[in-house]
Amino acid sequence: MKNLVGQVLKERGITRYRFWRDTGLARVTAYRLADDPFYVPGGEVWDKVCQALGCQPGELLVWIPKKIEEDT
Repeated sequence: MKNLVGQVLKERGITRYRFWRDTGLARVTAYRLADDPFYVPGGEVWDKVCQALGCQPGELLVWIPKKIEEDT
């Protein structure tokens, strides 16, 4: 799995700071989501993220087959 939060924030012109404040997540969690595409937290975090960004989880996650992941 890969999260697309950083990509979505960039496309929308949202800073990591604003994302953190809007979600109410712990700062380290919000920044890690924005910076580490391979960080995939639990459901409560996704609930806050989707609420803040007004989107569905499927817009923020993509599955990458293991073979492709190992080749990159």
